[in-house]
Amino acid sequence: MIISVVCNLKVPYGDSELGFSIPEDRLNAVLSPSKGQELPLTEKEIQRALENPIACPALSKVAAPSSRVLLLCDDNTRPTPANLIVPALIRELASGGVRRENIKILMALGTHRPMTPQELQGKLGADVVSGVEVINHDFRNPTALHDFGLTANGTPVKINRLVLEADIVIGIGSIVPHHIPGYSGGAKIVQPGICGEDTTAATHLLSVRTRRNMLGIVENKVRDEMEAIADQAGVNYIFNTVLDPQGQVVKAFFGDIRQAFRTGVATSRQVYGIPAPGHTPIVLASSHPCDIEFWQAHKTLYPCDMLVEEGGTIIIVTPCPEGVAVTHPEMLEFAGQEPEDIDAQIEEGRIKDKVAGALALAWAKVRQHAEVCLVSDGISAAAAARLGFKHAATVEEALDLAWAHLGKDAKVTVLTHGADTLPLLPGDN
Repeated sequence: MIISVVCNLKVPYGDSELGFSIPEDRLNAVLSPSKGQELPLTEKEIQRALENPIACPALSKVAAPSSRVLLLCDDNTRPTPANLIVPALIRELASGGVRRENIKILMALGTHRPMTPQELQGKLGADVVSGVEVINHDFRNPTALHDFGLTANGTPVKINRLVLEADIVIGIGSIVPHHIPGYSGGAKIVQPGICGEDTTAATHLLSVRTRRNMLGIVENKVRDEMEAIADQAGVNYIFNTVLDPQGQVVKAFFGDIRQAFRTGVATSRQVYGIPAPGHTPIVLASSHPCDIEFWQAHKTLYPCDMLVEEGGTIIIVTPCPEGVAVTHPEMLEFAGQEPEDIDAQIEEGRIKDKVAGALALAWAKVRQHAEVCLVSDGISAAAAARLGFKHAATVEEALDLAWAHLGKDAKVTVLTHGADTLPLLPGDN
């Protein structure tokens, strides 16, 4: 009698985990970001970064009593520990004479929904929220934006006008592999963080029309464009972290928006770059930590796209309690179409929300390569179908559907933190 050996696995699912089993002979690999060595105390690492600025003077030397400061902060879709970083920046600014009343915080939401007062307090801390003015960026409010004209590449540059009032602007975020500019962090806090939708649409379309994704590529056209936009906004400084899979700080970087970012990329690649044994017919991935809506969880598609064989199946395990996209509900009207049709409608102006159009185009290009199945309590089977995706109630059901399509011997690669994984295939540098 042949006894089938199974591997019992778990992947993160929001605040909990989902367990499932895969026959041992069908499991190719389980890939997870590196936990690294012993981590530094976060507060000490933040202070170390401030005391060792990269390619710029110390912040206390740049600041003056008359300085007006604007801090750009990523939102609650990112685990950057702003509740520890912002107070440290405020203390450093105070040592240069800056008063709290001269500091503002602009939440760099991109095209995400506004953060609630409770979310702002959780992100920044009660002391910061009570003592500093905090503003949610509104990408659709033309009165909140200043038109800086065009970049040399022709991108319309519309940026939150608060940058015009500031003498010092500092971007706060984390460096993670990202499908649009290669990595998050650096100038991404400006574009799309505090830009209008025309600007964001242009850079997103530039990315998806150049290649299926830019994941892990440091130098590319989109990064160049983002840095040109940050230059026009007068954003010279960043405070970026690299986090481990549990959201703990591995290393922090303060300094010049270009050089501090590139220094941080090397650490990010060490944490998130995972050697992969090759392509497989099935790739299954949790979207963790990008779980709130598919507008964030879609980041999971791109590492899977790099690993799945042509014609294979991608299974995305994601809770998405806020559905597909709170600020882009019209995506359901066109996201399931073929990429050529979506692109034509963007060009003809029939798709009005070009940011949503750009991401729909990216999703459609992934679907051309492999079918996609969602395991999600927050996205119904009907909604998934309108996105061009299959839907399964459980991980086991999704795997059975894939094996029925590809054969019972089709191997599976599992990504436990898909949105934060950079697959390193044989031959990658």
